[in-house]
Order: sequence, then structure tokens, then C-alpha cells
Amino acid sequence: MGDEQMDYRSEYRSKCCTPQRAVQLVRDGDWVDYTHGITFPQILDQALAERTGELKDVKIRCMFCLKRPEVMERDPHNVSFTYHTWHSSSVDRRDINEGHAYFTPVQYSQLAEYYRRRLAPVDVVMMTVSPMDRHGNFSFACNPSATQGILDAADRIILEVNPNLPEAYGLGGDFIHISDVDAIVESDAPVLTAPNPPVREMDKKIASYLFPYLKDGMTLQIGVGGIPNALGTLIADSDLKDLGMHTEYLSDGYLKLYESGKITDRRKELLPGKGVYGTCAGSPDLYDFVDHNRALLSAPIEFVNHMDRIRQLDQFVSINGCLAVDLYGQVCSESAGLRHISGSGGQVDFINGAFWSAHGQAFLTMPSTYTDRQGIVHSRIQPYFSHGDIITTARAVTPSIVTEYGVAELVGKTTWQRAEALIAIAHPDFRESLIRAAEAQHIWRPSCKR
Repeated sequence: MGDEQMDYRSEYRSKCCTPQRAVQLVRDGDWVDYTHGITFPQILDQALAERTGELKDVKIRCMFCLKRPEVMERDPHNVSFTYHTWHSSSVDRRDINEGHAYFTPVQYSQLAEYYRRRLAPVDVVMMTVSPMDRHGNFSFACNPSATQGILDAADRIILEVNPNLPEAYGLGGDFIHISDVDAIVESDAPVLTAPNPPVREMDKKIASYLFPYLKDGMTLQIGVGGIPNALGTLIADSDLKDLGMHTEYLSDGYLKLYESGKITDRRKELLPGKGVYGTCAGSPDLYDFVDHNRALLSAPIEFVNHMDRIRQLDQFVSINGCLAVDLYGQVCSESAGLRHISGSGGQVDFINGAFWSAHGQAFLTMPSTYTDRQGIVHSRIQPYFSHGDIITTARAVTPSIVTEYGVAELVGKTTWQRAEALIAIAHPDFRESLIRAAEAQHIWRPSCKR
């Protein structure tokens, strides 16, 4: 055993090199994958950017980027590199909307298969990992996501080894062996963090309408933002108990629930005693909580988001955000007209999974209005979509919509029932105009409430 461990260390040293030498593995025309979140390769990205003007037609792909890639800083006009994302963070939006980067639509639960089936080609993977263990394995930190599928499809693999990353326990698809690695660079860069949005009064109001639907023993999937944080505060101060976690994205919204003892994961039907997640990004406190925590289990996103897994959880509750809804119940969660915002993520995965859960529920939340740059207030509940808004959730599967004015339960409802329910949770200033639109669209009955 001692000799074998010595061989791993020797192999490690033989593959160690400078970042500049490692990125020589990238060739003209390659597709290069940066994975996503905290495994973004900061040092390698800088070294690759130094090859601007030398390389030609290199396509780079990432997801939920936590910092602007150096290849975009050095090459904003795509002389050598063209940048793409599966799900854009606030970091990516400006580049996409200015035409310097591009978005790729994805059903998140299927992403690993996109790579394995060569629907998404990849030549080189560059990613950050935790230090090698004595068995020659490198952990993906707390980011299994679709990483194994990406690695399975890659021709060349470069690792950026960083001891600052948290190390998580995983269900599978959470490590790579040194024998599968082509080059290694060492890094001591600070771990990338994700912003934790402040809780607004609006978020508290919306969360208060969700709270009556929550029960002891339920398993929660909540998205990112002020509403999950507000909901976490409400739950932490409540009498609810023995909650579970099964989520694609572990954020700071869950941290308070664990610290207050509200999440125990004891009553989950699937992997009881373990809080399950597919990726994690947030504050240093969150990373400290995840690090070597046996109460948590990272799992590939194809497991976490798969309907057959979610349906095993009898009281599964999914809460995500959206940007706009029309009177037919179509949901836009990715764009504001033609202006790109984020991506579909796992929204539809969890809506479908919650439907098949024995006592499952799904909610999409949003404020009833937004104010544009000219100071004009607009309704997020619209008569119909006509300005390039991307439909994320089709009306046939749209669950309950929640604003600061209440909950509109849409499943099984007719067109006029949907219009009535949605108008009831619209801002009062827009209700009459929405009723007139519903009448013109023939989805309003004379007996509906005004």
C-alpha cells in the first residue's frame, strides 16, 4: 500500500506543471469546458487568456459563472475565444445581452447526457478540485452537478488543485482519479462565493402566503434569492419540525434552517438522514457547513432532478422564482422580453417531480410588478407574451403562482379560471386592464369576480 501511495505522489509530480504549460493542451477549434460554480478554474482561465491572438476559434463553455472569465476580459470581441453558458448568473448577463457571449438552452436533469451523447462536444475540461487523497482521487468539492458527464466526454483533462475548496461527501460522480488526468496546476486562490440577496419587505409578504402550505416532515427544494431567505427566517421562527432537503442548489437559504434545527432529514423517504443537493455556492459560512459534513450528500444532477427520484418523496415542496406569467398560465423565467436574464435550470424538473409526489406541491414566486429604467411600473402578469419573452414552463404544467397579493392555483383550471385567479393576485392598478384583455381574448366569464 505504501508503494502504491508513493506511485500516486510520483504520478502527481510528473503531471504538475505551470498554468502556461497546461493550457498548451488547448488547440485551435477546441471546445473547452470550465464546469461551473466554485469549480471554475481561475488560474487556468488566466493562463488561457494569455493566448488571446494566438489561438483561433476556441469555444468556451461554463455554467452559473461566479466571476467574469479572464478570456472575456482579454478578448471581449471574440478574436480567439467565444464564450457560452448553460445558465447565466448576473456575471454573464451583460456579455450575452451585448452579443459578446452566447446562451445554450438546457433541461438541467439531462445535461450530463448531452455530453455523453456528444450533443455537446468537449475537447478539454479545465476545473478546480480539492487536493488528492491517498488513493489518488480528487474531489469535485461540493459540485457534482453534470461534471462526470463532462469528464466522460472529454479528450484532455486539466485540474487546478486548490486546498481552499470545501470537501463534500458524495453519492457518485464526485471525484476523478489521477490516472484520468493529463495535467495538474496548483492554486491557492480564494474560493469563489455567490451573493446572498437581502430580504425585502416584498419577499417577506410573498413568503407569508407560502407558509400555510408548509407541513411537518416535508422535503424542501427552494431556489435562490430574497424569497427563500425570507421563507427560511419564517420557518426558523416557526413550530415546523423534521423538514428535509432535496435540492439542485444548496445556498445560504438553507443554512439557517439547518442551524435552527428545522431540517433534520429524518422523515425523508429517499436517503433518510441525508440532505441531498446537486451543487453548492454561497458564503464562506456555507462552505464551512458543507465541508466534511456527513449529514449532507452531494449527488449528480441527473439523480437529484430526476422525476423518479423526486416522486419518492411523499411531501415534496418546490419553490422557485419566475419573471412573468401570462393569463393563460405560461411562465417566463429566463428573459425580460429579448433581454436575457438566466436560464431554465431545473424549474420544470421539479414542477413535474412535485406533481407525481403523493402530496407534492410546486410554487413559482414573483413580485406583481417591476419598474423599468424610465421609472415606469409594469405588471408581471401580462395578457399574453408577445415581446420575445422565453417560455420556460408550459401552461399545461404550470403549478401555483405566488405574488404579494396571494396564491393562484392553476393545475386543472380552465382558461377563464386561470385568468380570474391570476388577475386576483395582480397589482390592483392593473386588474381592470387585465380583465379587459381577458374579455378580448375570450377567457373571461361574465360571472367572474371583478
